[in-house]
Amino acid sequence: MIYQGNNLWLDFVKDSDGIVQLCFDAKDGSVNKFDKTTNQEFAEVVGVLEQTPNIKGLVLTSNKSVFIAGADITEFVGYFGQSQEWLENWLLQVNQVFSRFEDLPFPKVAAIGGAALGGGCEMTLVCEYRVMNGLGQIGLPETKLGIYPGWGGTVRASRLIGVDNALEAIATGKTYRPLDALKIGLVDAVVADDQLFDSAIDLVQKCINGDFDWQARRIEKQSPIQLGQLEQAMAFNSAKGMIFAKANPKQYPAVALALDAIEKHANLYRDEAIKIEVEGFAKAAKTLQAQALVGLFLNDQLVKKLAKSHSKHAHDIKTAAVLGAGIMGGGIAYQAAVKGLPIIMKDIKSAQLELGMNEAGKLLAKEVDKGKINPVKMGQVLSTIRPTLSYADFGEVDIVIEAVVENPAIKQSVLAEAEALTKDDAIIASNTSTISITKLATALKRPENFVGMHFFNPVHRMPLVEIIRGEKTSDEAVATTVALAQKMGKTPIVVNDCPGFLVNRVLFPYFGAFDLLIKEGADFVQIDKAMERFGWPMGPAYLIDVVGLDTGVHGAAVMAEGFPDRMKPDYTGGIEHLYGQNRLGQKNQLGFYRYEIDKKGKPKKLVDETTHQLLAEVQTDKRAFDDQEIIDRMMVAFCNETVRCLEDNIVASAAEADMAMILGVGFPPFRGGPCRYIDQIGVEAFVALCDRYAHLGKVYQAPDKLRHMAQTGETFYQS
Repeated sequence: MIYQGNNLWLDFVKDSDGIVQLCFDAKDGSVNKFDKTTNQEFAEVVGVLEQTPNIKGLVLTSNKSVFIAGADITEFVGYFGQSQEWLENWLLQVNQVFSRFEDLPFPKVAAIGGAALGGGCEMTLVCEYRVMNGLGQIGLPETKLGIYPGWGGTVRASRLIGVDNALEAIATGKTYRPLDALKIGLVDAVVADDQLFDSAIDLVQKCINGDFDWQARRIEKQSPIQLGQLEQAMAFNSAKGMIFAKANPKQYPAVALALDAIEKHANLYRDEAIKIEVEGFAKAAKTLQAQALVGLFLNDQLVKKLAKSHSKHAHDIKTAAVLGAGIMGGGIAYQAAVKGLPIIMKDIKSAQLELGMNEAGKLLAKEVDKGKINPVKMGQVLSTIRPTLSYADFGEVDIVIEAVVENPAIKQSVLAEAEALTKDDAIIASNTSTISITKLATALKRPENFVGMHFFNPVHRMPLVEIIRGEKTSDEAVATTVALAQKMGKTPIVVNDCPGFLVNRVLFPYFGAFDLLIKEGADFVQIDKAMERFGWPMGPAYLIDVVGLDTGVHGAAVMAEGFPDRMKPDYTGGIEHLYGQNRLGQKNQLGFYRYEIDKKGKPKKLVDETTHQLLAEVQTDKRAFDDQEIIDRMMVAFCNETVRCLEDNIVASAAEADMAMILGVGFPPFRGGPCRYIDQIGVEAFVALCDRYAHLGKVYQAPDKLRHMAQTGETFYQS
């Protein structure tokens, strides 16, 4: 053994002529990552490699299922709090070690099995060649964290795979599977899983023998980009147009900074180019967006850890059933089946069963069209969904998910009927979006086995599932339902019971703030545009059209009964008024907007001038609003209710609240969630904003928790 560390080891390969193996193999972790210890050991290894005679070549490997996951994000949080100068110096030190490794006087081949992401990808780029097996994947996802590659990634990638491919890889942060990585030149060969190491050794040997000009490959990575000025201008201008159309540079500044860095260092040699990269990285790391997105990553890790903890005492779910075969029931059945869980889909009408099966079939057909599955697999998945009009086989199911109409009396009747026909330890779950689980449980004989399992529409796309604990719900029921959500590929967040639970309880004051703006004369189109510029995927008018005005009015009534002090208006709002005109939104092509089906079969939004005329009937004023006032009023209502959910212990932590809003309703990720948003504005400044609009009603008045935090200097997150 030439070198043995805690995370790395280095030794000559047996029966080879001077080839060494550098292996990333963290003793104390399940994955390899570049933390402080690894960086220190890597520097030591490079020193050993520089001093060890008779080395002719090197193979870079990993003994983990994940090749190298990248940098240790938890350490990055501390680094980002340092000055820009400190960050630049730290990055230059790491880069110097990477460059020394690149400059070693022999060829190096990375043998990639598992994920080589971020810093892991950059580690492979300092090798002259990369070989990947079928389990491998590679990418530079740093812009998803509000930063960009800072260990030579923008420099080497742009020279190795071309400006256009490098810009796309960095700006999108996409992960490349083997054949896609091979296509753009990010890897040089894809081999059978069990041939990875031998293939890498063979490639090193061919380099040593002179069959491959590995030195020319190295020089290419270290030299200016091989494009003329006109070609460069065309490449960068074309890329900027496409990338900025998808990523607003004001919302995701790291993307703009990465493109700017690559353009600036295109004509420089490696060491000078890396200085440009480092300077831009440090600027990105100091942005609010980086703080929010890194925080979001850590929150996601926490939520997964909590879900794992919640599911410790779960019963195994082998067979499930869904009651109600509409769009929602069909979506739930599809999600279970596609993840390998057999499911019975029960309804009282054959037409509904056909609708549910068609929904599942349509989703699977799209997967076939995308090449993700073949028709045989589609048939196999569909065969695991069993449509039925009877309860005949319910005695064997482990969980029943109720997804019938959002009416408490109907739900209670269906739930009681199902409970009577299932085994004593079967879990009964309701997909209700607003109705109290404790209230629904009064119809059941085994309320301890009853839990809320709120999926979001469309089920196959929306990652969040709220697991709602009623007053009598047992820990085992919660654990089993959390485990099921994970098995179905979803992110479960456990919340306590109240009308609307967490997400809808927060969403309805947001709709209420929208209605109040309309009442005072605001233009719904301006409101939508202002909120979309803020970062929402769609404004509130468009959102309620997608949800359905009928659903919105019903939910608002439930919320008004539950929270009359702040969610029961003393006027008829625009949403209710349009619903009274039989405008349901996309369901009947007419809501706040008018909809036409485009060539792809999707509803296209169009402004309908008669909407303004109808809304004028419920407007008591007609004044102009600037965009900032619209944003402030909408966000104060939204954020205040989030804080009240924390006060009432509906949700246990700011991290879970923020993740729920991002995953459940599309809160702008680059803002990190409502609690992070309050932190970044400043708690005291946010309370002052609440006070400015307090005269509009309780929903705008700062919760006691916020006032206490403002007085004591507390924040939701440590900076």
